[in-house]
Amino acid sequence: MPVTLTGLTRQELVDLMSQWGEKPYRAHQIWSWLHVRLAADVESMTDLAKPFRARLAAECAPLRPEPLDHRVSGDGTEKWLLGFADGVSVETVFIPETDRGTVCVSSQAGCSLACPFCRTGTLDLRRNLTAAEIVQQVTFARAVLAARGMRVTNLVLMGMGEPLYNLDAVIQAVRIFMDPNGLAFGNRKITLSTVGVVPRMAEAGCHLPINLAVSLHSVRDAVRDLLVPINRKFDLSALRRAALAWPLRPRGRITWEYVLLDGVNDSEQDARELVAWLRGIPSKVNLLAFNPWPGAPFAPSSPEKIRRFQEIVMASGLVTVVRDSRGADVGAACGQLAGAGCDEVA
Repeated sequence: MPVTLTGLTRQELVDLMSQWGEKPYRAHQIWSWLHVRLAADVESMTDLAKPFRARLAAECAPLRPEPLDHRVSGDGTEKWLLGFADGVSVETVFIPETDRGTVCVSSQAGCSLACPFCRTGTLDLRRNLTAAEIVQQVTFARAVLAARGMRVTNLVLMGMGEPLYNLDAVIQAVRIFMDPNGLAFGNRKITLSTVGVVPRMAEAGCHLPINLAVSLHSVRDAVRDLLVPINRKFDLSALRRAALAWPLRPRGRITWEYVLLDGVNDSEQDARELVAWLRGIPSKVNLLAFNPWPGAPFAPSSPEKIRRFQEIVMASGLVTVVRDSRGADVGAACGQLAGAGCDEVA
């Protein structure tokens, strides 16, 4: 089996070089090429001897995924369809803003959760991504964007898939993201998004000192059972207990993602119930307009309903942001990722 250099921590790379009979400095050279200079291939590592490069090329997996499709939205959001060696592909999104550049990273090819408002949920789960494949999305995007003078400052594990169903690989990837001698993302710059896989939230909290976002969408079990089917297994009371146990930093907050669906979860009563449910949990609420896709069974709430919902939640003292929909014209917005690249957008 080929060695996946991009999925190794710095110490694991040192250990590999030791097994190969190489000096430890070789590991530091390779690490720098992978995570600082963002080498696209082994041949780019010009300060390594040619015989050693030849061995790396022969025994190691590719350093980058293959870009199969690239789309740019009218608002500047970019989406890549990235292919891996076995034919599996995922979508990765870059969202540029004035003060930051965020890459939305996939953790699985497809998804098993079947949330009906999310297009990824209409796909079968093909497989978990490896830590290397998660990291490669970021090194690919950072290298491509750096060549244009653009920066990647933030990462969100909010792409295709449920990160907590691929927790070991996600933990490994986050360790690599946070290494100060490599990609050097601070823990405040990385966010993991989950639908609420309650048993794995505790484990994730122990290993991932990063931001947590939870896809909530309703605080009525009957409605959330429809929108987030895993709620039938881990209901709102279990989710609330898990959220209260999440290890927050001082002044830290959990972010709650709430997609507003016309006539489903967008009433004033829904807003008041959300406020009551969140009482006692340090929280921030992100309200999102539904991003349509072909065949979607829902419609977006009106701007007036969204504004009134926000007013009610904000009046309770909760920070409540209506997130801009970015990249919808190229199928790159929240809930639109389908790994298809060429599908038409509603």
